[in-house]
Amino acid sequence: MSASIVLAADDPAGLARFYGALLQVEPQPGLSGTHWRVAWPAGGWLEIYAPSRSHPQPQQLGRLALCLQRQADRTGAVAVLNTWITAALGLGASLQEPPRVEPFGAEAWLLDPEGNRLLLLVMPAA
Repeated sequence: MSASIVLAADDPAGLARFYGALLQVEPQPGLSGTHWRVAWPAGGWLEIYAPSRSHPQPQQLGRLALCLQRQADRTGAVAVLNTWITAALGLGASLQEPPRVEPFGAEAWLLDPEGNRLLLLVMPAA
């Protein structure tokens, strides 16, 4: 058995490049010219595809979000998060809420280039 996360996208190749760059992996072509795969850190794949015209998937904000996590290094969770946010913004994301420190780590809510919610979370160094 395997598992995937599936995202509909207007520009699947562009969104695959965005997540590939954030995850520091090379996106891979999928099952068709409008399907891309990005290796997911916890295993499985992020499957990005263009929906068929007979089954459109409108953009929408909801309670579901992708969460990418990193461990803090010697510079601290906030510094790592700020560097990561800058990289995501440079790749086409937009900041939805300013970064904040929570008891479990430093986090920031963004929107990816297609408007999907994305949480960047930096856990304190162990």
